[in-house]
Formats: sequence, structure tokens, C-alpha cells
Amino acid sequence: MINKGPIWKRVRSYAGPVPRARHGHRAVSIRELVVVFGGGNEGIATNLHVYNSVTRQWFLPAVRGDIPPGCAAHGFVCEGTRILVFGGMVEFGQYTNSLYELQASRWLWKKLKPRPPRNASLPCPRIGHSFTLHANKCYLFGGMANDSEDPNGNIPRYLDDFYELELQVQSGVKSWNIPETKGGGPSARESHSSVVYCGKGGSGPKLYIFGGMCGRGLGNFSPVSEFKTCQLGFPGAPSAVKITKDKDSVHITWEPPTSPPPKAEPDTTCR
Repeated sequence: MINKGPIWKRVRSYAGPVPRARHGHRAVSIRELVVVFGGGNEGIATNLHVYNSVTRQWFLPAVRGDIPPGCAAHGFVCEGTRILVFGGMVEFGQYTNSLYELQASRWLWKKLKPRPPRNASLPCPRIGHSFTLHANKCYLFGGMANDSEDPNGNIPRYLDDFYELELQVQSGVKSWNIPETKGGGPSARESHSSVVYCGKGGSGPKLYIFGGMCGRGLGNFSPVSEFKTCQLGFPGAPSAVKITKDKDSVHITWEPPTSPPPKAEPDTTCR
């Protein structure tokens, strides 16, 4: 019997500056190019890496403009040849709500400042959120904020807020908006997945939210699977973690890193 299903195959033959091992990164495709940004392992990765799937070459584009800092667990979407980056962790305990646009046709970065929603504030700094593109809008849901006033501390707050961001044609954005929704929305969570599905028969598009974590559970609790920031090797990993559980919730405290993370990797570009 001939197997006509999908076939996995490891890519073993490639050249160029290969990105170092990491997690918490994001990737999108533009025609034959795969664009990888952020993530980390012993420090946040700062360079933008691009893989040409036709020539099997990695390269570092000569980016210019408002180049963003490296980040992890951020939002990363692509529309045509422009990429939008929102939020993420820029260093231990420090999250951002900055929005950047990359015009990949020119490798030009630009920091965007959309207007806040009417009678509401801008989305707070966060990690682990979903950032989903459909038509001319991006939909932001959930994630985790840090309520600690100590830059070396972390008091997690799980989010269930829902925003939409309207894009301008070709470049730029207009404003954030909080859509009026009905029904019971998803509970607060981070590290979930989100996808838009446009059904047949004229039914409207649907946004599906799946999985994630919120620091509490009904069954067995696994600190390794529930909290990625507790894993060894995460950018700016804490030196000690204490996790306690009561009937309805989980409490986390940790100590800052015993030594500062390594310096950012050098910006060696391939022109």
C-alpha cells in the first residue's frame, strides 16, 4: 500500500550562519523565505535569521530603521511582505507592549504607535499571548503580565483580555479596539494557540483558542510543563524556584539569576 499522507523529513543539507538553539522564538514564511526572530537559550537572541528554502541557505539580512530588541514569547504575524511583532520578554522579568513592523522587501524596521481604544488603555506588556491575523486586522488574546515592581521579581498575572488591531494598507496601523463580544469567553491563560478558520457556506470567520496554562488545575500539577520560565536554560533563568499549591491555586516565587545573562550575539550581517 502506498502511503499518500504527509511525510516528515529532516533538513540536513544547508549553509550559512545557522541560528543557535533556542525556544520561545517565532517564524513566518514569505514565499520561499522562512523568517525567524527572537527566542533564546542562555540569553535572548537578537538577530533576524532568514532561511531560503530553495537555495537551502541561511543568511542575516542587513536590517535598518527602528531595530527592535530581541524578545521571546512574542506575537509574530505576516501579511504580504510585512511582519508585525508585538510584546514579548526582552530580559528576565521585563515584558514589553511595543509594536514593530518589518518591511521584508527592504528589511526596514519601524516602531509603530497605534492609538489606544476608546475609553480603555493600551494592551499591557505581556508574554505568551496569541496574535492572529485575519484580513486587515490582528487579534490579540491573553498572555501573562508581570505585576512585580521589582525588576528582579516576577508576580505572574494571567490575562483574558481581547483586542483587535486594524492595519493600514501596505504599511502602518490605525488603532487598538476592544470588540464587543457575546457568550462566555476563554479563561485567562498564556502559551495557548489561536487560529482563524473561514468556514464554507457563507458562515463568518471563527477564531479558535486552544490550550494554554494559567497556574491552576483540577488534576496533577507539573511545574515543568506548566511554567516554562522555570526550566533550566530559559533566558535569564532564575537561580531558585519555589512552587506551592493549595486547593484552588498555585503560588510561585523565585530568585533572580545568580549571574547576568551573556551579552547579545554580535550583529554580523550578510549583504
